[in-house]
Amino acid sequence: MKASDLFVRCLEAEGVTHIFGVPGEENADVMISLMDSSIRFVLCRHEQAAAFAADAFGRLTGKAGVCLGTLGPGATNLVTGVADANMDRAPLVCIIGQGSTRRLHKESHQNMDSVTMFGPITKWAHTIWDPGTVPEVVRKAFKTAEAEKPGATLVELPEDVAKQESDEPPMAPIRTRRPGADHKVVRQAVDLIAEAKRPLILAGNGAVRKRAARQLRRLAHKAGIGVVNTFMGKGAVPMSDPHCLFTMGLQSRDYINVALDAADLVVSVGYDLVEYAPSFWNHDRSTRIIHIDFEPAEIDSHYPVVLDIQADIADALWQINEALNHRFDSSGSLPLFDIGERRKLRDAIACDLAMEKADDSFPMKPQKILWDVRRHLGPDDILLSDVGAHKMWIARYYQCETANTCLISNGFCSMGFALPGAMGAKLAHPDRRVLAIAGDAGFLMNVQDLETLVRYRQNVVIMIWVDGAYGLIKWKQQNQFDGRHSELSFDNPDFELLARSFGAWGKTLTAPDQLAGALDEAFRQPGPALLAVPVDYVENVKLSTRLGNLNFSI
Repeated sequence: MKASDLFVRCLEAEGVTHIFGVPGEENADVMISLMDSSIRFVLCRHEQAAAFAADAFGRLTGKAGVCLGTLGPGATNLVTGVADANMDRAPLVCIIGQGSTRRLHKESHQNMDSVTMFGPITKWAHTIWDPGTVPEVVRKAFKTAEAEKPGATLVELPEDVAKQESDEPPMAPIRTRRPGADHKVVRQAVDLIAEAKRPLILAGNGAVRKRAARQLRRLAHKAGIGVVNTFMGKGAVPMSDPHCLFTMGLQSRDYINVALDAADLVVSVGYDLVEYAPSFWNHDRSTRIIHIDFEPAEIDSHYPVVLDIQADIADALWQINEALNHRFDSSGSLPLFDIGERRKLRDAIACDLAMEKADDSFPMKPQKILWDVRRHLGPDDILLSDVGAHKMWIARYYQCETANTCLISNGFCSMGFALPGAMGAKLAHPDRRVLAIAGDAGFLMNVQDLETLVRYRQNVVIMIWVDGAYGLIKWKQQNQFDGRHSELSFDNPDFELLARSFGAWGKTLTAPDQLAGALDEAFRQPGPALLAVPVDYVENVKLSTRLGNLNFSI
């Protein structure tokens, strides 16, 4: 068959259901082949948005999300979204077109070395030079993208190769079993946990895999240890669980930093240092660390690993749980620690998070917005955060019952992620409500794909926090330079009119008591809905000051 037909058959064999993208002249053959397939092509308005949508789709399904663009500017537009997926550990396969192989050796129209460009931001990138290699290249791209730790891969298909013939069949995916933990390090881990006085568990991005989260909860209960999560580890332990000590990540002192300072052992589970540097929570480098992850621990002087368990996370945790049973259960010694001793800390954080729940000021305080949002969304509904000041508030104040219900770009931290990411989330889970929260800056970076949501009639709600500035940069400059900041303000359109011009429902809040009703109405729409909420970011510096003067002991 024609190579482009074979290519699409291989995608079907991988279980691909959706491809997000913007086609070009050089991948016309693939597009025509897709028309005769079971795969739904989601035509986006910008390649970056397509990559973000595939990023979120991959994070939520565990199967590689797929995005497509053409050569030259189509490929460069994909870069940010692909890099985001790669650093946030989301499985993604990026497909790009290329000019004929007969002109790639010389100066020619839109010709550039895209594979080399994508090299630093993917796990693997390759050009298909021979149609007979299509099945192997596609299989390798998906296997590599989905292997722990997941990330992005790239396949480039030149236009003349796509037209050639091949009699090779697609390759069937084969499940790969990851290696289990060594029994000696499991025994050593149990020794270290049993010897500790004030242990904590740190749940990172890798802990939200289904099996890993289940075994992590077992360990927390079996050992009686409190669990702190990173921005991307939310829901690994439910927020209602007494073992949940909520989220760390603000680059200033917070309640949880007090507990981390006092800890003599941290059991790090699926923690990526790209999320939150260990220098922020292990200043004096005195805390001993057990590192449990799919890959060996990164070298960092503030991350002194005494036991490095490189294995399948779920299996390593299961083995530790079984070893705890074998050693202590018969004597009635489990749990090893009294989680009740963490109640003071947990209650203090919970009280802090609820401080502004009844506030009726306007523009609304971030704390109040998120209190109302959390009450409105169900435990399995999905919130996606863009990057900006709102991300820091969401990270601290929005807690989760279920893993993978709050998606925050916190490895690569890409503005513009939330709107297209919500499109990918809704297609991955059409039965769930999906809310994207973005700042007015980040929202306008990918506003064009509001039209895509309208065209596909996707009921995604986009909440815009309106402050007319690059709020996070302003916050950081104010903290660093005694309240001073550079020019960071800008003007905004009328968001309600903007929504209507796209054919979407829109509303701008004028009072705090309108939020709950507006969310109800927004989620009843047949398509996307835009909700503009004026926000009071005076609270940014107030929070920094309050935490800087925090007087709390455990």
